[in-house]
Amino acid sequence: MATSVAGESRAQFSSKIGFILAAAGSAVGLGNIWGFPTQAASNGGGAFLLIYLFMVFLLGYPLLVAELAIGRYSQANPIKSSGAIMPKGLAGSGRALAVVGLITASCILSFYAILAGWLLGFFISPLLEIVGFTEAATWLETFSTGRNLLLMGLFMAATIYIVKSGVAEGIERWSTRLMPVLVVLFLVLIAYIMTQSGAMAGLKMFLVPDFSQVDSGMIHSAMGQAFFSLSLGACTMMVYGSYLRKDADLPKTAGQVALIDTGIAFIAGLLIMPAMFVAQNNGVKIFDEAGNLESSGDLVFEVLPAMFETMGGAGLLVSIIFFALMVIAALTSSISLLEVPVSTASEELNLPRSTSSWLIGGVISVLSVAIIFNFGWLFDAVIVASTEYAQPILGVVFALLVGWVWKRDGLLSELRQGAPEMETSLFWKIWPWYVRVVCPAMLLFVFLS
Repeated sequence: MATSVAGESRAQFSSKIGFILAAAGSAVGLGNIWGFPTQAASNGGGAFLLIYLFMVFLLGYPLLVAELAIGRYSQANPIKSSGAIMPKGLAGSGRALAVVGLITASCILSFYAILAGWLLGFFISPLLEIVGFTEAATWLETFSTGRNLLLMGLFMAATIYIVKSGVAEGIERWSTRLMPVLVVLFLVLIAYIMTQSGAMAGLKMFLVPDFSQVDSGMIHSAMGQAFFSLSLGACTMMVYGSYLRKDADLPKTAGQVALIDTGIAFIAGLLIMPAMFVAQNNGVKIFDEAGNLESSGDLVFEVLPAMFETMGGAGLLVSIIFFALMVIAALTSSISLLEVPVSTASEELNLPRSTSSWLIGGVISVLSVAIIFNFGWLFDAVIVASTEYAQPILGVVFALLVGWVWKRDGLLSELRQGAPEMETSLFWKIWPWYVRVVCPAMLLFVFLS
């Protein structure tokens, strides 16, 4: 247990590897496994990969250190954390900013749970088909209000169950179980897909850069993908940082999280892009006449299942493994999103964790229900408001707080707790002004674009 700024005992991750896997699990989600490969397929393959890696280093990593530092400094929820680094007269503004972050995380989870529910349905469907429940299997893969409500509810219940168990017994325990399983499933599927006709063409597109397609639009896409894939701007890394031990080297730990997250995205590309070309080789239309991806939204729910069907009995097994992988990735992200408001409610309202988990999870589920019943307009509206507006704006503001508002001596003191040589390091010579000037400028470019 650690002591927060309020002098209260606070749970911590029991090990460094537990924190790294939990934080990486938060970052690893549908953005890595679904978003990154489709972005690469639409933006020159290997060229997009190189620019994406460049942006993770230039934008994602410095901001990841900043959010972790804010959380660990106060060892408290986002409201207390944001207020703690502000001057006394502006503490209220910091707390108000954190409230926006809590709402953003909750809104992201509200639509994320619906998407994850669909993935859960596609995972269960082939299992039902194997035992002869063909109609039920078809129902789980068919868009309907009833199906969406049931699957969203099941996924949210699983998320709430893990979060209510606490940091070490819930989030850390399940992250250290699920992340290795995720990697193993990836490797099994990659090994299988690479034996199929057409896979090498997809691998070549992913790894061989086509610099003729590099333009401002591609750079913007790569920058946005790097930012969103690391769960920045929604207070998730701030919360996880608050559970981190004081003796942890923040720049080093953040680098390990970023490397795992980026590695998973790279592995996802090794799976998804060859799988797309295998599907194309099996008669599934992937690209239009102009060479553009038909629809990234349909890739997971129509294109790949169509490919699995062409593989016969083996395709059924591959489908089960693939959607199990997708559900695990979604779950490791959803528990971090729910932890943001739950940790705040537990501390600010003095509620037991179990009560706040079910209460907050229930409120977010109600928002998900509202989206399901108004899917035609509300689904996209919530996605745009939370991920295209709120997250980039919060990212800019957090960068400005760390760079301009948080006293330099206080920031250095926090970083030195896990790295005594910090003041003389190259990192300290570059990072403070970089977060102060370069990161906000880059984030403003993403937002304005």
